[in-house]
Amino acid sequence: MNSLVLLPAPRLLTRADGYYTIHPNRRIVLEGDATALLGAARRLQAALAAHAAVAWAVAASALGPAAAVGVVLQLAPDATAHAQGYTLTIAPTGIRIVAATAAGVFYGVCTLVQLIQAQGRCLPALHIADWPDFAVRGAMLDISRDKVPQLATLYALIDQWAGWKLNQVQLYTEHTFAYQQHPAVWANASPLTSDEILALDAFCRERHIELVPNQNSFGHMERWLIHDRYAPLAETSSPFQTPWGQEQGPFSLCPGDPGSLTLLRSLYDELLPHFTSRQLNVGCDETFDLGQGRSRAACAELGMERVYLNYLLTVHREVAARGYTMQFWGDIIVQTPALIPELPRDSVALEWGYEADHPFADHGAQFAASGIPFYVCPGTSAWCSLAGRTANALGNLRNAAENGLRYGAAGYLITDWGDRGHWQQLPVSFLGFAAGAAYGWAFAANQARDMAAAVSLHAFQDATGNMGRVAYDLGNVYQAPGMAVPNGSALFWTLQQALDVPPPAGPVPDFAAALAAIDAAMEPLGLARMQRPDAALIVAEYEFTARLMRHACRRGQLRLGLAATDPAVTRPALAADLRDLLVDYERLWLARNRPGGLADSAGRLRTARADYAPR
Repeated sequence: MNSLVLLPAPRLLTRADGYYTIHPNRRIVLEGDATALLGAARRLQAALAAHAAVAWAVAASALGPAAAVGVVLQLAPDATAHAQGYTLTIAPTGIRIVAATAAGVFYGVCTLVQLIQAQGRCLPALHIADWPDFAVRGAMLDISRDKVPQLATLYALIDQWAGWKLNQVQLYTEHTFAYQQHPAVWANASPLTSDEILALDAFCRERHIELVPNQNSFGHMERWLIHDRYAPLAETSSPFQTPWGQEQGPFSLCPGDPGSLTLLRSLYDELLPHFTSRQLNVGCDETFDLGQGRSRAACAELGMERVYLNYLLTVHREVAARGYTMQFWGDIIVQTPALIPELPRDSVALEWGYEADHPFADHGAQFAASGIPFYVCPGTSAWCSLAGRTANALGNLRNAAENGLRYGAAGYLITDWGDRGHWQQLPVSFLGFAAGAAYGWAFAANQARDMAAAVSLHAFQDATGNMGRVAYDLGNVYQAPGMAVPNGSALFWTLQQALDVPPPAGPVPDFAAALAAIDAAMEPLGLARMQRPDAALIVAEYEFTARLMRHACRRGQLRLGLAATDPAVTRPALAADLRDLLVDYERLWLARNRPGGLADSAGRLRTARADYAPR
């Protein structure tokens, strides 16, 4: 494997003659604001100790023997044209990182750390000049459906993202912050607490990451509205139509009820002081029940999009009054492009879509023409898939980056969701996060990368390439049945749907081909040599994922009556298999996540198991 595989790949790298050898008893010298550079120096110190077995001191002065200076971290105004840019020079006599900002120095250190991880004590001479395409490069993690990660899980994930030069993090929240004024809503959710958010915010700041508060404020409020105290605020508690069929309310707040705004005020006033960010993502996406309940008359008179916009403007006034910039999902407003110019110019629209062919170009052009700042928001494609959808994820992430650049997007936000039980294991999302970090930093330098190799080295810390190959190939098994499922995989939905539900019209899924593809994808797992402290857990998570996928294949065969002679494709055999899978599912859940939400998530698997009862 090429030892200079970096993530993200820098836009300009020139090799030079010779090498720099890391010796003991050297110093990391800080030039400029030493306090601002100390975090980057500590990160470099840790990498030198772990991968080169040396303990280098940090100093704010270069006085002393010149040969004792190993690395210089230089903060110099106007040193780089881009505020987050840096230069990294490795010469036989020493190493120098120069940037105009502390963030730029930090990113140079992240690149140097990757070189040390790959090379150890002997570093090739080179010069790198690097800067990002998007000023904002973020990751959003769903912590409301149903997984709330342990604090240690979040720290490790955020630190990994920082090393890939992401600089914004959001934790998608519906009901999983411990609001002291609303304890009934989160009582069984194992929420993040106020002191945990304060600690996370400080952890992010040390890594030049903005932790943006996130609280859905319109749709996706069912976890609130199922409680008696909040039920009167619902748009409807009856069934309502969505693009994929009928759903049972409640779901959205009623925009015309003054109590909805009163609730939001209480949430914002309690949540926002825990963050140093001056932005707030209010969500407001997928308000499918709008106009199907209490706002029916208003929507008939004004139009659904106008009612939506009026409510959004009301929310904006509350956010702006607190001194914050409002972020919101743009899916509803793009349905009526004529309304886009009425959006407040001090807000940020989040243009999202998760298929490879999502119209980022059309929607980006609409926002750009109106002057509204916007982010492009692709996804990891991990949710509703079990093992991910590699080809779709990479296509979606590239599409967003290319068109975000074309139309001047202010940011690039990688999303990772937990719809319908959050069944995917966390490492399944690594490939999407890593690829998105690369495309968001320097698209031209990274768009044709071998992502399997890069993810193996920099996400799984496996220099053999095998773990990245497993993740990449298992993530492409969704293609094997020959049945395209928007925003999901056939295997996932085979587990979610009841056995007695007639299969959809169209091609018969080839579950035998999927079984063969799973086996082929998992074959290199035993050859992986991960250096992560959770390596054994990752192996267990991928083994479990493959077992669950095989179960889905056999369930599909049973449903279609395609393998009546196979002893593994019988109701008793599948019931026993899913019983064992549930034991492992709960054990793996608790290895990284809090117990809240586990009962709901595992309950979906128990529902699937109930289908195997004798008929």
